[in-house]
Amino acid sequence: MKKPTFAEILDALQSGRADRRTLYGLSNLERSQAEAVWAVWGGLPVDTRRKMAQMMVEIAENDFEVNFDEVFRRVLDDPDAAVRLAAVEGLWENEDIRLVPVLADVLLNDPSAEVRAAAATSLGRFMLSGELGKIRPRPHQQAFQALMAACTNEQEDLEVRRRALESLAYSGEEIVAELIRAAYRHPDERMRVSAVFAMGRSADDRWASEVMRELHSPSPQMRYEAARACGELELTDAVPVLLELIEDVDTEVQEAAIWALGQIGGDEARQALDQCRRSDNEALRGAARDALRELEFLHGDLGAFLLFDFFDEEDEEDEDGDEEWEPV
Repeated sequence: MKKPTFAEILDALQSGRADRRTLYGLSNLERSQAEAVWAVWGGLPVDTRRKMAQMMVEIAENDFEVNFDEVFRRVLDDPDAAVRLAAVEGLWENEDIRLVPVLADVLLNDPSAEVRAAAATSLGRFMLSGELGKIRPRPHQQAFQALMAACTNEQEDLEVRRRALESLAYSGEEIVAELIRAAYRHPDERMRVSAVFAMGRSADDRWASEVMRELHSPSPQMRYEAARACGELELTDAVPVLLELIEDVDTEVQEAAIWALGQIGGDEARQALDQCRRSDNEALRGAARDALRELEFLHGDLGAFLLFDFFDEEDEEDEDGDEEWEPV
């Protein structure tokens, strides 16, 4: 099928004939081309803009060669919150530090709490890059300051504050540990869940007792985050309880426990995961296979890891990658 020219793409957008093929044509645009798309974009019905933005997010998630970043940068200014949210999500893998002040502005000034929360989450990758010394101090500090302002603003929406805390958790600053401790005492369970998430992300074993305590929480969401945190902190003392959580009534908690065992390693974990790999539950089998790969890679020898990965391919089904064109 012949690739449409840029003029044909613009014409399809303006006339309402855009489909997935048209959207693929918006990949890897030059800045001037993205400006031309933006000039047309504003005249489209809001439902069309929403569907196009979400479809571009889905396409980018499924095809690593596709890049809509130039379009998404401009769509951040769309008057519709759902479209702006899709733009933030679409820029998830963009590591350009010039995006930091843009996301910081969205976090602090966007009228939609949902969009602000997404921006808070998105800034987390720049916090991590800064902590690892992969970006210059200035953008790292810009991200930190914006997240601190949002997290400590008691007038801010709770969802925004908790997402800001989760992104701040990468920081080794003591003030962040204080925020995590305060969030763990918060009256709203959602904030306490984020506190446990942050404990794991911090890679600081000072939180071991709190995290292990929450493995017994009556809340499935809390047990899930506690199990994940145990894996991130590689808490060997948590293995007996994680083995029990493989039988949890909540499937997501089961999968989190399996993942954590793969991170922690050890003979007990390996035996339990190998048993799960033979489960009748397809989701648990897949989670166990992935966890065993991680265990062998992190804690075993590379030869065993490669051998396991080779033979386990027989258990996995091929997926049909063909896509159908859908009208927008």
